[in-house]
Amino acid sequence: MSDELRDLYQEVILDHSRKPRNFGEPTGANRHAQGTNPLCGDRATVHLLVDGDVVKDAGFVGSGCSISTASASMMTESIKGHSMADAGRLAEAFKAVMTANASPDLLAEAEELQSLQGVKRFPVRVKCALLPWTALTEAMELYRQRR
Repeated sequence: MSDELRDLYQEVILDHSRKPRNFGEPTGANRHAQGTNPLCGDRATVHLLVDGDVVKDAGFVGSGCSISTASASMMTESIKGHSMADAGRLAEAFKAVMTANASPDLLAEAEELQSLQGVKRFPVRVKCALLPWTALTEAMELYRQRR
C-alpha cells in the first residue's frame, strides 16, 4: 500500500471516529445486539430497523477506540437500505478481509470499508474493527430466529 493511500485511509478512519455516522438508536429499531471486546473494554450495541427483509435504518451506541467507532460508523452507512442477506454477505466479506487475507476487492461495493484493512498490521486491533460487525451478525441471527 502506498504512503498516499495509507494517509487517505487514515483520514477516513479519523473522520468516522471524530464524527461517527448513525450514532444512536434509530426510532423504531426492532433488532438489537451488543458486543464487547474484553481485551480493551470497547462496547458497541447495534440497532436495526428491519422492515420485511430490508435494513431501513441502522445505528450504534457504545464506547470504544477510534477503530471500533469508525468501523461501526462505516458499517451502518454500508448496510442501510440493503437486504438482510446483502448485509450478511458484507459482514462475512469484511471478516474475511480482516482475518483471512482475503482480497480487499470483496469490499468493492463498500469502498470506504477498505480503509480499515491497514488495521491488519496490528492483530490485537483487528478485534476492535470486528466488534460492531460481530454485534450486527448477532442482531441478524436474532432476526432470523424471530421470523
